Amino acid sequence: MPLSPLLPADVLAANFADLKPPLRPQEALVEASRCLYCFDAPCIMACPTGIDIPAFIKKIAFGNPAGAAKTILTANILGASCARVCPTSVLCEGACVLEDRDEQPIMIGRLQRFATDYVEQRGLRVLPQPPANNSGRKIAVIGAGPAGLGCAAELAQLGHRVTIFERQKQAGGLNTYGIAYYKMKPQVSLAEVELVKSLGVELRTGLAVGKDIAVSTLEKDFDAVFIGVGLGTATRLHIPGEELPEVLDALEFISRIHTDPLHTVPVGRRVAVIGAGNTAIDAVTQSKRLGADRAFIVYRRGEGDMSAYDFEYAHAKDDGAQFIFHALPVEVVATNGHVSGLKLIRTRLAGGRVEPIPGTEFVEPCDMVLKAVGQEKQVKMLRGLFPELVIDDRGVIAHDPLTGQTNVPHLFVGGDCGNGGREVVNAVGEGKKAAHGIHVFLTGQTFGPPLQPSRLGAKQGATGSGLMSPIRAHELEAALSPKT
Repeated sequence: MPLSPLLPADVLAANFADLKPPLRPQEALVEASRCLYCFDAPCIMACPTGIDIPAFIKKIAFGNPAGAAKTILTANILGASCARVCPTSVLCEGACVLEDRDEQPIMIGRLQRFATDYVEQRGLRVLPQPPANNSGRKIAVIGAGPAGLGCAAELAQLGHRVTIFERQKQAGGLNTYGIAYYKMKPQVSLAEVELVKSLGVELRTGLAVGKDIAVSTLEKDFDAVFIGVGLGTATRLHIPGEELPEVLDALEFISRIHTDPLHTVPVGRRVAVIGAGNTAIDAVTQSKRLGADRAFIVYRRGEGDMSAYDFEYAHAKDDGAQFIFHALPVEVVATNGHVSGLKLIRTRLAGGRVEPIPGTEFVEPCDMVLKAVGQEKQVKMLRGLFPELVIDDRGVIAHDPLTGQTNVPHLFVGGDCGNGGREVVNAVGEGKKAAHGIHVFLTGQTFGPPLQPSRLGAKQGATGSGLMSPIRAHELEAALSPKT
């Protein structure tokens, strides 16, 4: 039968509340005070954008959350979203030296959210205005996802004029449309877009390069072009029944949760999710939170082969999701033109390859199927736009990993089309690198990204680091509490 919404608005609001609620001021103070403020901090090395983590945490501990936010946003313009969606347990928190002492690592992500929320909620501007003496150079950025936004913000702060071209109506990429709703609301991403625009970046949405504006026009009007397009549509299953109305791309399903009121989003009572990556986990978990009686993941390999992070897997199980391993979809079963089941066949590994086991077919009842088996690389589109670019067999544009420069000197790349699909923070970091590569290409200057102040000299005191003097806990509570 056709899908329909299952739960009322008030229940859904509770189901989709923040997975990790914001720290209260006193909690932030206590947590920040646990940090050892390592000078040669491994957490910095683990951050693809190089945020000076000990410096921003120390500023929180000394009652300067706005200064903490400045440290964060100087290194990562999307620091607010990364605070919510970064796999911190395998990046900065995973590198925390406290783990070596059998202690809980510092909650870096939640402290980062505390600082960035502080300035956003108060409308505080902590980043300096870009140089007034514009360089006269113009750069076009294709794609307003994390890579494009990171590149544009860095270029603007280096004194260049930047225009972003985005085919969607709203900017932000997957941060706006494709992150699980209980991890991050789209308003966080859209606020970051406004922050980038406040640096003087021009944003033109609803314009597809190659369709609404020609590449030749960009190359004529701009001195360099950054290519930051994301991945394409979901990979097809190529099985009977895939065209049924209740078979959706997982990202399309997640996008509806971001664009439509939660109580209007249709969902099946029994939902099958095909795939075992982090998108599959988001899809199966949100299906449960939308009211599905049963939501399960089907994966052709075993539990140990899942590409989803361990903490994501544990979270899905806690939400009641089920998992069917060593099973391969062979048909979406239909009754009266609608999904009624998913026919599977058991699998085994032979020489590292998955092979079906004859005679082991079975049907799992379901009324909705979500495909989360990866996204197509946009090779055809990229080759049509930039036929001179070298694109390898993985669908990745060949480039210098330090500068983002491609075999065409004025074309630079970052994000999914340069790394094949990684985390938000990786895309931002690659956008920053490309911005500095573009700057060197256009100006001939040779320099690296600026170091954070606390990395320039050893043993700086609280005052010398630009930190506030220590204040009492109750004073911090008063200073940091939201103004009414």
